[in-house]
Amino acid sequence: MTSSPRRRIHLPIDQFLLWLIAAVALAAVLPAHGEADVYVDHAVTAAVAALFLLYGARLSPAAVKEGMMHWRLQSMVFSSTYLLFPLIGVVANLALRPYLPADLVTGVLFMCLLPSTVQSSIAFTSIARGNVPAALCSASVSNLLGVALTPALVSLLMSSAAGGVSLAAFEKIAAQIVAPFVVGQLIRPWVGAWLLRHGRLTSVVDRGSVLLIVYAAFSAGMVAGIWGQLSVGTLAAILAIDLAVLALVIVTTMLASRWMGFSTEDEIAIVFCGSKKSMASGIPMAAILFPGHALGLIVLPIMLFHQAQLFVCAILARRYAKRRDDAGIETGNVMLSA
Repeated sequence: MTSSPRRRIHLPIDQFLLWLIAAVALAAVLPAHGEADVYVDHAVTAAVAALFLLYGARLSPAAVKEGMMHWRLQSMVFSSTYLLFPLIGVVANLALRPYLPADLVTGVLFMCLLPSTVQSSIAFTSIARGNVPAALCSASVSNLLGVALTPALVSLLMSSAAGGVSLAAFEKIAAQIVAPFVVGQLIRPWVGAWLLRHGRLTSVVDRGSVLLIVYAAFSAGMVAGIWGQLSVGTLAAILAIDLAVLALVIVTTMLASRWMGFSTEDEIAIVFCGSKKSMASGIPMAAILFPGHALGLIVLPIMLFHQAQLFVCAILARRYAKRRDDAGIETGNVMLSA
């Protein structure tokens, strides 16, 4: 009896990373300045508002309510996202400040205060044969809470690093993030199903807004001449820091899940939802929370962390997927896509 062929597992470079590199390259060659910079700034404002409007319109309150019933799992993910990560970020901030540019160190701490991702958390949980409904709820609730919790944590933990969060910043958050999100929730009964059927629209706005903000941030850095501060060694150091933070959180959530007696399926959801940070939410928030700062340096850690978490979690999902099921049969025929 011949065994069925095993499909190859692909771990390609995320195509969105290539678009991000292209946005950075465009900013290096054709930075926006003068009147063009004003138009780019207005475009960024509109893109952020549209992004969170679509987030609100697509998020189902019923799905959140259902997933919240598994309160122990949700508590674990919440603790990882908004307690463990910030604690690591504060320690890293204190340890790294004497050695790296201040805005880069601020970026590391800011990365640790962001909500979890939605798409990749659910995708990797599914690939690893974990608790997908719980992952859906955890990732959605994390993003929902992040609208308020991330700015609050920035205000609480970054008063010295970022000069605090001004009243004007909170007004921008209300106008560009909270208000569009609430409007999206209100109109969801009429447009939610249509948006779910036309996911490409959300993807275009999602990724397009991030690319626009990255271009604006790196363009401002080029005009101000801040990129002369960075060396290859500094970039390597930030990547190494990102990988260390990611590894620490993955190991901690994995061991804690097993110690508390969660099933393997629940452990998978906790690990993948509790170890992610959302670049899609983080970069727009950074554009609002850090006016006057070298935004390109602040968002660099989350850009590198985004790619690192995709590669590391892809490998981890493959290992989980190959575990033996209840009948003792090893199942590893999975394919990872970008």
